Amino acid sequence: MTKPTISPYGSWKSSLTSDLIVSEVIELSDIALDGESIYWIERRPAERGRCVVVKRSPEGKITDITPPPYNVRTRVHEYGGGSFVVADGKVYFSNFTGQRLYCQDSRNPPQPITPEIDRRYADSIVDVRRGHIICVCEDFTSDKAEPSNTLIRINLDGSKESETLVSGNDFYSSPRLSPDGSSLAWLTWNHPNMPWHGTELWVAKLNEDGSINKAEKVAGGADESIFQPEWSPDNVIHFVSDRTGWWNLYRFKNHCVEPLARMEAEFGMPQWVFGMSTYAFESEHRIICTYTQNGRWRLATLNTGSGKIEEIKTRFTEISSLRAGTGRALFLAGSPDEPTSIVSINLDSQEIEVLRQSSKISIDSGYLSLPEPVEFPTSNKQKAHAFLYAPKNRDYVGAPGERPPLLVISHGGPTASTSGNLNLKIQYWTSRGFAVLDVNYRGSTGYGRAYRDCLDGEWGVVDVDDCVNGALYLVKQGEVDENRLAIRGSSAGGYTTLCALTFHNVFKAGASYYGVSDLESLVRDTHKFEAHYLDRLSGPYPEAIDRYKKRSPINHVDKLSCPVIFLQGLEDKIVPPNQAKMMVEALKRKGVPVAYITFPGEQHGFRSADTIKRALDAELSFYSQVFGFSVAGPIEPVPIVNQKEK
Repeated sequence: MTKPTISPYGSWKSSLTSDLIVSEVIELSDIALDGESIYWIERRPAERGRCVVVKRSPEGKITDITPPPYNVRTRVHEYGGGSFVVADGKVYFSNFTGQRLYCQDSRNPPQPITPEIDRRYADSIVDVRRGHIICVCEDFTSDKAEPSNTLIRINLDGSKESETLVSGNDFYSSPRLSPDGSSLAWLTWNHPNMPWHGTELWVAKLNEDGSINKAEKVAGGADESIFQPEWSPDNVIHFVSDRTGWWNLYRFKNHCVEPLARMEAEFGMPQWVFGMSTYAFESEHRIICTYTQNGRWRLATLNTGSGKIEEIKTRFTEISSLRAGTGRALFLAGSPDEPTSIVSINLDSQEIEVLRQSSKISIDSGYLSLPEPVEFPTSNKQKAHAFLYAPKNRDYVGAPGERPPLLVISHGGPTASTSGNLNLKIQYWTSRGFAVLDVNYRGSTGYGRAYRDCLDGEWGVVDVDDCVNGALYLVKQGEVDENRLAIRGSSAGGYTTLCALTFHNVFKAGASYYGVSDLESLVRDTHKFEAHYLDRLSGPYPEAIDRYKKRSPINHVDKLSCPVIFLQGLEDKIVPPNQAKMMVEALKRKGVPVAYITFPGEQHGFRSADTIKRALDAELSFYSQVFGFSVAGPIEPVPIVNQKEK
């Protein structure tokens, strides 16, 4: 074996190039079953982020269902999800352009079944007996300040106008029809709540024609989050609730809410998108479920009679989009050394079959950095969580006495989480000599409601403290170079990044991907779904206007003195481009080194291969200039205004 070359951290040559990442990686989501056939969505950077419905036949043949230029993506709540449903071999989907619903069978091209008006559709189910689709509708056709959100039904052939089933609240999701077709369940909530704060579960009897007869609230409220209502085969409604402080499984039976398995574990997730699933019925008395503890997801069976839960041992640490049929379960799964895949498991033999992988890239263990879960002290005498990745490249070592640069990652949301699942973008950095700390700051999900609620009224404070203290913890442990600490984040993580750079003097550089710089501007400009999110995170507006001003980096540019790179999609409706532009212009005037790259056509989250490649390489070029190391291999340099040559 060749002796490793001594080379400065950051300058190591890596085979994991941006070209390789964007050419060999897709994103998998939204598994659906129709008889013995399996469907899912593939988002393909090489096709400019186009989302395609893919089918796997019982014989194992994999076929694209939606042809170009159709892009299966809904914009309900802007984040989407739940963009297609399949029944009896027909696929009903939302097309990104125009947002109309289409029907497609195996013999004909897609046919629209909704009119060309400004409405969006998501989270559909098919009432086969009555010939309807029931779905969430977001309607922009009125002159009101906000669109209306309702549950509607649409004829499968589009021959009649849609009919409203449920209306009156700000938001709806998760319509679910009982197996006998007699009842409909759904979730609803109102401003200022987000669905992980408080939702209500309603159940209604249906008339023979499918109209609502009698509806009642069976669980939930302003301070109880309900997740994923689901009917058992014998028509009993089940759901996940965080009423104990943990998202656990329950059912509503004999007019009572009954717990199924009380655990200090999370069976739910924040409903940023539609169609999420952490459990499914294999039979009347057997649930297949997944839950997370301490950042790791597990697969299990739950007996609905005894409440006994038994873990199914797998190699996976991240599991989602779970579906089940007799004797089998399907789900998305990944691990620290295996990319996200569509997985099938035989529940009798527990034999696992990987049906589709998100990446064809095989990383030799000599270049693969595995995450180490770390818990570290932070402010208010509390602790925070993160995953630490050490630099890893068997061909190189740093110079004696040199410590690697650290890249701290602040995830988006902020009510979301990160995991130790294989992330090629993290390996992009570690294989070049960076250490990476991926932080689940207070406010992240997966650690119970109390941890999640730590962010209430404290956004821009405790999340920032956790990123700062995570970096300082590693400095104290002698793991990283305190003079080469960087922080990066996207969306809400971009806000945490900018706050860390503005209100603390720990980091020496940062990267903001479509991040928030002005809370006041955000609360005035953002979309309906998040229009009152800041009421809880920062305080009601305008009553808490002083706090908004105090915690907005744009108002305190005088405190920011280290280099920053901004990367922004120009069609972002969630964090509009002016958020980045204001900061860039202010830093230019102050003389702070700043880089600014915009991407026409990109929205919230980068989807095109060209964009993803440019963003990765630009960030690397940026750090190389700031920290003074040479980049191995050709990449397009990024211009930095006000940067002095080293």
